[in-house]
Amino acid sequence: MRAFITGIGGPALTAAERQFLQEAQPWGLIIFKRNVADGPSLRRLVDEFRVAVGRDAPVLIDQEGGRVQRLGPPHWPSYPPGAAYGALYDLDRNSGLAAARLGARLMAVDLTAFGIDVDCAPLADVPVPGADPIVGDRAYGTDPGKVAAIAGAIAAGLLDGGVLPVLKHIPGHGRATADSHQRLPVVDTDRATLAATDFAAFRPLAALPLAMTAHVVFTAFDPLAPATTSATIVRDVIRDSIGFKGLLMSDDISMGALSGALGERTAAALAAGCDIVLHCNGKMPEMLAVAAAAPLLAGHAARRAAAALAMRQAAKPIEFAAAQAEFGNLMAGVWQTAQGSA
Repeated sequence: MRAFITGIGGPALTAAERQFLQEAQPWGLIIFKRNVADGPSLRRLVDEFRVAVGRDAPVLIDQEGGRVQRLGPPHWPSYPPGAAYGALYDLDRNSGLAAARLGARLMAVDLTAFGIDVDCAPLADVPVPGADPIVGDRAYGTDPGKVAAIAGAIAAGLLDGGVLPVLKHIPGHGRATADSHQRLPVVDTDRATLAATDFAAFRPLAALPLAMTAHVVFTAFDPLAPATTSATIVRDVIRDSIGFKGLLMSDDISMGALSGALGERTAAALAAGCDIVLHCNGKMPEMLAVAAAAPLLAGHAARRAAAALAMRQAAKPIEFAAAQAEFGNLMAGVWQTAQGSA
């Protein structure tokens, strides 16, 4: 296995992609909407990926609900954005946490039916006034304790359903005044404030198996490099201050926030302390460059990867129709469903 996760171009493997997977041996595959035509073809794609790499490799997806939902209508249910759980939490804490856990549990049913066993959720980002809307209603709130509690409930629901959660975007994307998909955000907030707000939301979640970095510069720690490629932030903030001990993966290495050739970005993220890099767009020249720069997974990174995968478990029993009804009752009045009813 090599220290990267790859995307592919469409809903079925091409001959070139199959050869790439066999030879490059990425740690995992990430699924996007361009890979999803319908249920049967998605299941074939996941199965063919695992056959190509010759192992039960992880298959990831971004399935948060709201704006970020790769599986959605008409073939799959629509789920609320994170802010809806926050709104219910404000009305009744226990109901908000129960809904967050149950919503994640239902999403896990959708994912595991097609062999997808890793979800890039929950978020622990804490947005502030004036921040770029890229986080927006994906966030659970603006209080670190509330954010951590809801994120923990979502992680628990995914784990109950046999899906590994990926905590993002560590150590925080909530203060970014730019969309890191397009350009590099720079945060000038002082260390004490960051520790009490942004970082505080991640600390209670430090035992989760996987986390994804933020392509954000925090000048109080490193005036030049974003968290993804900053050894200082990975060591002093993510591993030390927050205390995260699990597998650390980069956000998408092809995003506009980063500079340099894809191989250089890959090497920089791994040198900074990321265990694995994520490359999403499925463009073969970039895939080849990332694979060439990604070493075999070894040492601490390999041990953390093995520990994360060891947390995959069989889904706990669920009565799906009853759970759907309970979820609808919990969310009534705080989320407009896909059918337009309250």
